[in-house]
Amino acid sequence: EGAMSEGRPLRLLGLHGYRQSERRFRQRTGALRKALRGRAELVAVSAPHPVPGGGEEDDGDDPPRGWWFSRPGTFEAGEVAAAPAGLEESLSAVAAALAEHGPFDGLLGFSQGAALAAMVCALRARGDPRFPVAFAILVAGFASRAPAHGHFYREPIALPTLHVVGDADAVIAAPLSRELAQHFVEPVVLTHPGGHFVPAAAPQKKAYLDFLDRFRPGQGQ
Repeated sequence: EGAMSEGRPLRLLGLHGYRQSERRFRQRTGALRKALRGRAELVAVSAPHPVPGGGEEDDGDDPPRGWWFSRPGTFEAGEVAAAPAGLEESLSAVAAALAEHGPFDGLLGFSQGAALAAMVCALRARGDPRFPVAFAILVAGFASRAPAHGHFYREPIALPTLHVVGDADAVIAAPLSRELAQHFVEPVVLTHPGGHFVPAAAPQKKAYLDFLDRFRPGQGQ
Protein backbone atom coordinates (compact mmCIF):
# COMPACT_ATOMS: atom_id res chain seq x y z
CA GLU A 1 0.00 0.00 0.00
CA GLY A 2 2.89 2.37 0.82
CA ALA A 3 4.15 2.36 -2.77
CA MET A 4 0.71 3.34 -4.04
CA SER A 5 0.77 6.68 -2.27
CA GLU A 6 4.11 7.66 -3.77
CA GLY A 7 4.55 9.69 -6.95
CA ARG A 8 2.25 12.12 -8.69
CA PRO A 9 -1.28 11.36 -9.84
CA LEU A 10 -1.66 10.29 -13.46
CA ARG A 11 -2.89 13.01 -15.80
CA LEU A 12 -5.68 12.31 -18.28
CA LEU A 13 -6.70 14.52 -21.21
CA GLY A 14 -10.50 14.48 -21.42
CA LEU A 15 -12.28 14.53 -24.79
CA HIS A 16 -15.99 15.38 -24.49
CA GLY A 17 -18.95 14.07 -26.47
CA TYR A 18 -20.64 15.62 -29.50
CA ARG A 19 -22.65 18.76 -28.56
CA GLN A 20 -20.70 19.13 -25.30
CA SER A 21 -17.79 21.42 -24.40
CA GLU A 22 -14.95 21.41 -21.91
CA ARG A 23 -17.19 23.12 -19.34
CA ARG A 24 -20.19 20.81 -19.85
CA PHE A 25 -17.91 17.77 -19.68
CA ARG A 26 -16.39 19.05 -16.45
CA GLN A 27 -19.88 19.50 -14.96
CA ARG A 28 -20.91 15.95 -15.92
CA THR A 29 -17.78 14.16 -14.70
CA GLY A 30 -17.79 15.36 -11.09
CA ALA A 31 -18.43 11.87 -9.70
CA LEU A 32 -15.66 10.41 -11.86
CA ARG A 33 -13.14 13.06 -10.81
CA LYS A 34 -14.02 12.44 -7.17
CA ALA A 35 -13.60 8.66 -7.68
CA LEU A 36 -10.13 9.21 -9.18
CA ARG A 37 -8.98 11.81 -6.64
CA GLY A 38 -5.34 11.33 -5.67
CA ARG A 39 -4.79 8.72 -8.40
CA ALA A 40 -5.59 10.61 -11.59
CA GLU A 41 -6.55 14.14 -12.57
CA LEU A 42 -8.75 14.89 -15.56
CA VAL A 43 -8.04 17.97 -17.70
CA ALA A 44 -10.57 18.46 -20.50
CA VAL A 45 -10.25 20.37 -23.76
CA SER A 46 -13.00 21.77 -26.03
CA ALA A 47 -13.44 20.53 -29.58
CA PRO A 48 -12.58 23.12 -32.25
CA HIS A 49 -15.92 23.07 -34.11
CA PRO A 50 -19.08 24.80 -32.79
CA VAL A 51 -22.22 22.82 -33.63
CA PRO A 52 -24.68 25.03 -35.56
CA GLY A 53 -28.13 25.67 -34.06
CA GLY A 54 -27.15 25.13 -30.44
CA GLY A 55 -30.69 24.92 -29.02
CA GLU A 56 -31.93 25.60 -25.48
CA GLU A 57 -28.76 25.01 -23.53
CA ASP A 58 -26.76 27.23 -25.82
CA ASP A 59 -25.29 30.32 -24.28
CA GLY A 60 -23.17 32.44 -26.56
CA ASP A 61 -19.87 32.07 -24.73
CA ASP A 62 -20.05 28.24 -24.46
CA PRO A 63 -21.56 26.81 -27.65
CA PRO A 64 -21.93 23.03 -27.97
CA ARG A 65 -19.03 21.59 -29.96
CA GLY A 66 -18.04 18.57 -32.04
CA TRP A 67 -14.85 16.81 -33.17
CA TRP A 68 -16.06 16.08 -36.72
CA PHE A 69 -19.23 16.14 -38.81
CA SER A 70 -20.70 13.29 -40.83
CA ARG A 71 -22.57 15.86 -42.93
CA PRO A 72 -22.32 19.67 -42.97
CA GLY A 73 -22.99 20.88 -39.43
CA THR A 74 -24.37 17.58 -38.12
CA PHE A 75 -23.21 14.20 -36.85
CA GLU A 76 -24.68 10.70 -36.66
CA ALA A 77 -22.49 7.91 -35.27
CA GLY A 78 -24.16 5.28 -37.47
CA GLU A 79 -23.85 7.24 -40.70
CA VAL A 80 -21.55 5.99 -43.46
CA ALA A 81 -20.35 9.51 -44.16
CA ALA A 82 -19.09 10.04 -47.70
CA ALA A 83 -17.38 13.34 -46.86
CA PRO A 84 -16.69 13.65 -43.12
CA ALA A 85 -15.34 17.08 -42.18
CA GLY A 86 -13.23 18.53 -39.39
CA LEU A 87 -11.23 15.57 -38.11
CA GLU A 88 -7.78 16.91 -39.03
CA GLU A 89 -8.39 20.13 -37.07
CA SER A 90 -9.45 18.05 -34.07
CA LEU A 91 -6.37 15.81 -34.22
CA SER A 92 -4.30 19.02 -34.33
CA ALA A 93 -6.23 20.40 -31.34
CA VAL A 94 -5.52 17.23 -29.32
CA ALA A 95 -1.84 17.38 -30.29
CA ALA A 96 -1.72 21.05 -29.22
CA ALA A 97 -3.42 20.31 -25.87
CA LEU A 98 -0.96 17.45 -25.20
CA ALA A 99 1.95 19.78 -25.96
CA GLU A 100 0.68 22.90 -24.14
CA HIS A 101 -0.92 21.39 -21.03
CA GLY A 102 1.16 18.20 -20.78
CA PRO A 103 2.71 15.95 -19.95
CA PHE A 104 -0.30 13.63 -19.99
CA ASP A 105 -0.24 9.90 -19.28
CA GLY A 106 -3.42 8.92 -21.10
CA LEU A 107 -6.72 9.93 -22.66
CA LEU A 108 -10.28 9.67 -21.39
CA GLY A 109 -12.90 10.08 -24.09
CA PHE A 110 -16.69 10.02 -24.02
CA SER A 111 -18.91 9.15 -27.00
CA GLN A 112 -17.57 11.05 -30.06
CA GLY A 113 -14.58 12.01 -27.88
CA ALA A 114 -13.95 8.29 -27.24
CA ALA A 115 -14.12 7.62 -30.99
CA LEU A 116 -11.55 10.40 -31.49
CA ALA A 117 -9.37 9.02 -28.67
CA ALA A 118 -9.39 5.61 -30.40
CA MET A 119 -8.12 7.27 -33.59
CA VAL A 120 -5.38 8.99 -31.58
CA CYS A 121 -4.47 5.57 -30.13
CA ALA A 122 -4.15 4.17 -33.66
CA LEU A 123 -1.83 7.02 -34.69
CA ARG A 124 0.18 6.68 -31.47
CA ALA A 125 0.56 2.91 -32.00
CA ARG A 126 1.98 3.68 -35.47
CA GLY A 127 4.55 5.97 -33.88
CA ASP A 128 3.00 9.39 -34.53
CA PRO A 129 5.12 11.68 -32.30
CA ARG A 130 2.29 14.22 -31.78
CA PHE A 131 0.48 11.91 -29.35
CA PRO A 132 2.72 10.85 -26.45
CA VAL A 133 0.10 8.90 -24.44
CA ALA A 134 0.41 5.43 -22.91
CA PHE A 135 -3.24 4.34 -22.67
CA ALA A 136 -6.87 5.41 -23.09
CA ILE A 137 -10.21 5.01 -21.30
CA LEU A 138 -12.98 4.97 -23.91
CA VAL A 139 -16.53 5.50 -22.57
CA ALA A 140 -19.41 4.82 -25.01
CA GLY A 141 -17.00 4.74 -27.93
CA PHE A 142 -17.56 3.57 -31.50
CA ALA A 143 -15.62 3.13 -34.73
CA SER A 144 -16.29 5.80 -37.35
CA ARG A 145 -18.32 4.42 -40.27
CA ALA A 146 -16.82 6.93 -42.71
CA PRO A 147 -14.77 5.12 -45.40
CA ALA A 148 -12.22 7.97 -45.20
CA HIS A 149 -11.58 6.93 -41.57
CA GLY A 150 -11.22 3.22 -42.31
CA HIS A 151 -7.43 3.35 -42.17
CA PHE A 152 -7.54 3.86 -38.39
CA TYR A 153 -8.90 0.34 -37.92
CA ARG A 154 -6.99 -1.65 -40.57
CA GLU A 155 -4.58 -3.19 -38.11
CA PRO A 156 -5.13 -4.10 -34.45
CA ILE A 157 -4.29 -1.08 -32.27
CA ALA A 158 -1.50 -1.94 -29.84
CA LEU A 159 -2.20 0.49 -27.01
CA PRO A 160 -3.78 -0.49 -23.67
CA THR A 161 -7.43 0.54 -23.42
CA LEU A 162 -10.36 0.31 -21.01
CA HIS A 163 -13.71 0.28 -22.84
CA VAL A 164 -16.74 1.32 -20.77
CA VAL A 165 -20.02 0.04 -22.20
CA GLY A 166 -23.53 0.98 -21.01
CA ASP A 167 -26.03 -1.83 -21.51
CA ALA A 168 -28.89 0.70 -21.60
CA ASP A 169 -27.08 3.25 -23.79
CA ALA A 170 -29.67 4.51 -26.29
CA VAL A 171 -27.27 6.92 -28.04
CA ILE A 172 -24.29 4.64 -28.74
CA ALA A 173 -25.66 1.10 -28.52
CA ALA A 174 -23.49 -1.34 -26.55
CA PRO A 175 -22.60 -3.48 -29.63
CA LEU A 176 -20.95 -0.43 -31.25
CA SER A 177 -18.68 0.03 -28.22
CA ARG A 178 -17.86 -3.69 -28.14
CA GLU A 179 -17.04 -3.58 -31.84
CA LEU A 180 -14.59 -0.73 -31.21
CA ALA A 181 -12.92 -2.76 -28.44
CA GLN A 182 -12.27 -5.57 -30.92
CA HIS A 183 -10.01 -3.25 -32.91
CA PHE A 184 -7.54 -3.21 -29.98
CA VAL A 185 -4.93 -5.80 -29.10
CA GLU A 186 -5.74 -6.38 -25.42
CA PRO A 187 -8.84 -4.36 -24.56
CA VAL A 188 -10.33 -4.41 -21.06
CA VAL A 189 -14.13 -4.19 -21.33
CA LEU A 190 -16.19 -2.86 -18.42
CA THR A 191 -19.97 -3.16 -18.72
CA HIS A 192 -22.39 -1.15 -16.59
CA PRO A 193 -26.20 -1.30 -16.50
CA GLY A 194 -26.69 2.42 -17.20
CA GLY A 195 -27.11 4.61 -20.23
CA HIS A 196 -25.17 7.31 -22.07
CA PHE A 197 -22.98 8.82 -19.34
CA VAL A 198 -19.59 8.36 -17.66
CA PRO A 199 -20.35 5.96 -14.78
CA ALA A 200 -18.49 6.31 -11.46
CA ALA A 201 -20.28 4.07 -8.94
CA ALA A 202 -18.26 1.67 -6.77
CA PRO A 203 -17.87 -1.19 -9.32
CA GLN A 204 -16.70 1.20 -12.06
CA LYS A 205 -14.45 3.11 -9.67
CA LYS A 206 -12.65 -0.15 -8.84
CA ALA A 207 -12.25 -1.01 -12.54
CA TYR A 208 -10.86 2.46 -13.37
CA LEU A 209 -8.35 2.30 -10.52
CA ASP A 210 -7.28 -1.28 -11.32
CA PHE A 211 -6.65 -0.22 -14.92
CA LEU A 212 -4.89 3.04 -14.02
CA ASP A 213 -2.65 1.34 -11.46
CA ARG A 214 -0.89 -0.43 -14.33
CA PHE A 215 0.52 2.95 -15.37
CA ARG A 216 1.42 4.47 -12.01
CA PRO A 217 5.05 5.64 -11.82
CA GLY A 218 7.18 3.17 -9.87
CA GLN A 219 4.76 0.27 -10.25
CA GLY A 220 7.47 -1.93 -11.76
CA GLN A 221 6.28 -1.32 -15.32
